[in-house]
Amino acid sequence: MGILDIEVWGKDSKKHEERLGTCKVDISALPLKQANCLELPLESCLGTLRMLVTLTPCAGVSISDLCVCPLADPSERKQIAQRFCLQNSLKNMKDVGILQVKVLKAVDLLAADFSGKSDPFCLLELGNDRLQTHTIYKNLNPEWNKVFTFPIKDIHDVLEVTVFDEDGDKPPDFLGKVAIPLLSIRDGQTNCYVLKNKDLEQAFKGVIYLEMDLIYNPIKASIRTFTPREKRFAEDSRKLSKKILSRDVDRVKRLSMTVWNTIQFLKSCFQWESTLRSTVAFVVFLVTVWNFELYMIPLALSLLFVYNFIRPARGKVGSIQDSQESTDVDEEEDEDDKMGALEKGHKGESEKKGLIERIYMVQDVVSTVQNVLEEIASFGERIKNTFNWTVPFLSFLACLILAVATITLYFIPLRYIILIWGINKFTKKLRNPYAIDNDELLDFLSRVPSDVQKVQYAELKPGSSQSPLRKKRSAL
Repeated sequence: MGILDIEVWGKDSKKHEERLGTCKVDISALPLKQANCLELPLESCLGTLRMLVTLTPCAGVSISDLCVCPLADPSERKQIAQRFCLQNSLKNMKDVGILQVKVLKAVDLLAADFSGKSDPFCLLELGNDRLQTHTIYKNLNPEWNKVFTFPIKDIHDVLEVTVFDEDGDKPPDFLGKVAIPLLSIRDGQTNCYVLKNKDLEQAFKGVIYLEMDLIYNPIKASIRTFTPREKRFAEDSRKLSKKILSRDVDRVKRLSMTVWNTIQFLKSCFQWESTLRSTVAFVVFLVTVWNFELYMIPLALSLLFVYNFIRPARGKVGSIQDSQESTDVDEEEDEDDKMGALEKGHKGESEKKGLIERIYMVQDVVSTVQNVLEEIASFGERIKNTFNWTVPFLSFLACLILAVATITLYFIPLRYIILIWGINKFTKKLRNPYAIDNDELLDFLSRVPSDVQKVQYAELKPGSSQSPLRKKRSAL
């Protein structure tokens, strides 16, 4: 509770950064749990900064030893479970649950020092919460035996556990990483996770042992799914590389081929290339149009969920393998594919400034294209993975919403539904001036993993030193 120093920075296309101004906020003078809209004049330049500040006490974050594990005490565990029971579903909607992580040990880590040893420590990240263990020096098999407790704001967050080698005043060296979606946690079990590389696409050296417990309120978690997802404050900027661009092009191409094949199938029905198929399609068309009611749309989508739920799992396994093939690229190409290397050798040479500017311009264009392709591919894959029950919690929630929509459309006229929706949209800013305009459908889809994220979140079996695709290549 002191003075909050704020700096405003600007960055141009040449990656040149400049501080535009500063201002200060006295945190101690602001009330708790209340949105405070501030107009702050910048000290060293013209202009003001308008910001919304809300002070919320942070509860639930803790670091302790194994001997004082919070959830190990039956009375404390019962008290926490009572806090997140169904009876308290409408109290403190942002407090979704609690996660306890026991970081036990790591085995067979990479030797980062010349002595053949490492000084490993473990960093845990959940949303914008970051906690870390102490450093164990000169050891490739460290035992931390620490217990971390995180408050859960979104049940669809991913716990990232990264092992680093402490290197004095220099940035720590990377020793491995693992990403664990909260909904995939197996409570109370000690699990061995194979460490992966920075991209989370291939196995790295070493394993880490974790034990996790998750307690959450499913109703709060479901409501939170339809609100904007919290952005990561310390998220690394997306790097520009040929391999990522090529992968995104292939992902968009696969989605385009699916749409194209569907269109060709419909055309073949009109062209009577197969008499039986066209006859069946014609009869289905007549019956559907003659008996069509609006409530049949969510009903048909619900039936698609049911079909994908009861069908054999063989197709799902194949889709995961396809995702792994699309994301696996030879490691030797990683360094060569960085387009930022084009600017090397041009610094300090005034006669080549025009060339550097053109390089930055090309980088900006290619980066924009790469990001657009990523968004298009991810959007299509998330829709597919919703129907494929990739995350059962989300697919079940979608089925529940579709069932409610079917019943609503069956009993309530459409004009009343549109009227209620319009009144809500028009009065949203009047009821809450600081409300963030959002699209509930897009917020829901943002929680569904894309095919690339499915590979990143997939748990590798201990003893496998390479990715599944590399195994297949070596066998060939």
